[in-house]
Amino acid sequence: MNKTWTMVVAAALFEVAWVIGLKHADSLPEWSGTLVAICLSFYFMMNAARQLPVGTVYAVFVGLGTAGTVIAESLLFEADISAAKVALLTVLLAGVMGLKLLSAKKEEAGGV
Repeated sequence: MNKTWTMVVAAALFEVAWVIGLKHADSLPEWSGTLVAICLSFYFMMNAARQLPVGTVYAVFVGLGTAGTVIAESLLFEADISAAKVALLTVLLAGVMGLKLLSAKKEEAGGV
């Protein structure tokens, strides 16, 4: 994975942090951490979008963020997880991987 895709993954990880922060923050330090996570998330995503197709970056960002948030909520806050959720997350992540692979093929062919 190259530096640009690493930025997309970092953006998604910070997205998980700020989405959870929006729901669970109840003190100034927690809200401050949420704000920092928002800024870092969008910083990484915007920088990645300078190198990769913006639609692909956004889809991967949102897909990984969504899957990460569902998993984190389940692990950290004992949110319900069902076989249907796992199946749908699998389909979501398969789509994200497909977009990344298509983008990689286009980069190899000389386009971005």
